[in-house]
Amino acid sequence: MLLYRNVAIAGPRLAAIVRAMISVIIPTLNAERALGPTLAALVPAVVKGVVQEAILVDGGSTDETCLVADAAGTHLIEAPRGRGMQLDAGAAQARGDWLLFLHADTVLDPGWVEEAESFVERVESGRRKQAAAFFRFALDDEGLMPRFLETLVALRCFVLALPYGDQGLLISRNLYNRLGGFRPLPLMEDVDLVRRLKRRELVMLNSRAVTSGERYRREGYIARAMRNLGCMLLYYLHVPPRVLARLYG
Repeated sequence: MLLYRNVAIAGPRLAAIVRAMISVIIPTLNAERALGPTLAALVPAVVKGVVQEAILVDGGSTDETCLVADAAGTHLIEAPRGRGMQLDAGAAQARGDWLLFLHADTVLDPGWVEEAESFVERVESGRRKQAAAFFRFALDDEGLMPRFLETLVALRCFVLALPYGDQGLLISRNLYNRLGGFRPLPLMEDVDLVRRLKRRELVMLNSRAVTSGERYRREGYIARAMRNLGCMLLYYLHVPPRVLARLYG
């Protein structure tokens, strides 16, 4: 069943939401196992007419990622491997006035559609100044360590106003272009973009972005968290992103 093609929207509803149309952009690389739930969470937004299209930007998958994308009816394009290049390539192809950048293993909670639509409407109507929105970080795992990590991420966002890419980023095309878009970085492309925003230009939504905890389970929560922290510190010390990408794995 095609999820994103041939979605009909009735006249009055279409007129009401035409300014709120969102293009979802997802970079992929061997993401066949995680991609299904991520795309399924977007279906309510497609039905409501809030999401105009889902663009998957593949960096050279060797698994069945492209078949999954085609079966779901997404717009699949190819780009050189590296999230920064893939995300920017997707933005260049997008038709929507709003862009939602999302990782392939991140599933948005039910209810995100209404919250995102309300945020877009406030910006479009001028009731709040230009801003980008992100979601609350969550992991699809049980236990103390996942909840502790989620708390640390919430604290980082509150104190430093520094969400990561696995929290999604909803941003108008005008603001994205003003910032200069994603740079061609293999890693830290999300931090690089967010740091160009002012604190008042970042809004955290209540809905969760539930990300796969597979890497944390495989490598250990403490080891993975320390690796992430180390990469961040090295980034701030101006270590080249290509070096960080090799360290990150």
